[in-house]
Order: sequence, then structure tokens, then C-alpha cells
Amino acid sequence: MDAIVTAGGIPQPNDPLYTYTKGESKALLDIAGKPMIQWVLDALGDARNVDNVIITGLSPKSRVTCKKPIYFISNQGRMLANIVTGVEKSLELNKKNKYVLIVSSDIPALTGRQVDWLITTSLETEDDLYYGVCPREVMEARYPESKRTYTKIKDMQVCGSDINIAHVRMAEPDYLEMWEKLIGNRKSPIAQAALIGLDTFFQVLTRSVTLDELVRKASGRLHINGRAIVWQEAEPCMDVDKPHQFEMMRADMERRARKPTDSKPAPRKKSPSRSKPAPKPAGKSKRK
Repeated sequence: MDAIVTAGGIPQPNDPLYTYTKGESKALLDIAGKPMIQWVLDALGDARNVDNVIITGLSPKSRVTCKKPIYFISNQGRMLANIVTGVEKSLELNKKNKYVLIVSSDIPALTGRQVDWLITTSLETEDDLYYGVCPREVMEARYPESKRTYTKIKDMQVCGSDINIAHVRMAEPDYLEMWEKLIGNRKSPIAQAALIGLDTFFQVLTRSVTLDELVRKASGRLHINGRAIVWQEAEPCMDVDKPHQFEMMRADMERRARKPTDSKPAPRKKSPSRSKPAPKPAGKSKRK
């Protein structure tokens, strides 16, 4: 599967991160001696299930690297346009591609193991969109000072993941208008719920809808087959949007840089008789 890394964001003077970026790309912020995006590219390079990496919003002059073949696409001006152009590049590389991984450049704690888990878990079914969520207790156990925004629903409180999977047909013109609206309101779960429908808006507002019910309603409204992937690890969902998150992740990645990472699986003990069964994935699997 090809990965599209969105790196076109340049904080403006009214953005809290402007003090750090000073008009430059957010993706190139220094985190523990590397551009923030480089940590993401290292994780994708370590993932067995990633074929090519397509970066939208940067040029080769950025001097970022990856173990996998890497392609640069200039900033198209809007996030959706960057993603669509990335999908087009993926199909140019291999017209048989069915899915793409869409990854934000501001999740530096991501690991290759987590990327492989997402791809393997998602493709147990054949859906159009796989959207990750992280329960509040998981996020705050790992990053107690993250101060993320949570969607409060009947069975849990969740924040969104910044690495997701979509079928390439999601980039076709029939879907683009709705995606544009949803992406434009990506920081406001209530506004997104209103776009899906007034009934969903009130159910989210009153916390009377479960995650599975919300997925079914959204899928019906968007005329797609969607599936929620529930993460039991916080790193893929911990993005850098605010100064305190930047400082928190910089300190966290400096600690990681001083010790071995968890990007490689733990060594298995040899067994002369039989192999151990594989662990069950953390997320729910829902087949069509």
C-alpha cells in the first residue's frame, strides 16, 4: 500500500505555532534533532506493508528521506486537493492500487509496527474508509498533558487518529464536495455531525449514540461503507497542533532518541514444538 503524507500546512501569524515556525512548514519543525515529518517517514520506512511514500506539500529541497521510494508533490493549496493529487500519483505508480494510507506529518511518535497493525487490521474487511479513533483513557494514560479535544458519545469519549486508510475511489468527483466540508470542520466533531444530519447532530450533542451507530449513520449519509478502527495505543492519534503539544512531543521524542524504540517487534522465544498463536487485534472487526 502507498502512503500519502500531508505536509502542506504553513502556520499563519494568528496560529499558536507561528512562534515556532515563523512562516515555514509545520512539518519541518525540529523534534529531537530531526524535522517532525522525518520521524513519520522513518516509521513508514520501517513498515513492511508500505510500498511507496508520496509527500504532498514539500519538495526535495527539504532533504527528508525514507527507506521506501519517495515522491514529492507540490502544495495544491488545500488539504483535500493534496490528498486527491496523492491518490492520482499512487495510481500512476500502480493502476491496480485499491487503497492508500493517508498520514499527517505531525504525529512524530508513530512507529512502523503501528502502521503495519493498522493496514493488517483494516484490510480484514473490504470497506471504503477506515477511520481511527482513540479512547480518552488510552490517550490520557500515555499523554496526560495532551489536552486533546474529544467527541463524547454514549459508550466512550474519543479523539481522531491522524493516520487512516481510504479506497482510491474516495478521490472521485462524486465524493469531493462532502469531503471538503468534513475536512474543513475536522477540528469540530459537532459541526461534522451536523453535516451528516440534524438527527446525528442532536444524538452527538446529547450523547445518545454509540460509536457503531455513529459509523452506520455516517456511512449511510455519505453513501460509503465505513469502519471505525479503535486504537489501544495513543501515538498515531497524538498530533502537534498547539505549543504545549509541541513541547510535550519534543521532550517525549528526546527520551525515545536516547533509548531503543518499539518500532521493531520484540524477539520471539524459540519453541521446538509449536509456534505461539498471534495476538488478537485491539480494534473491532466488522465485516460486511
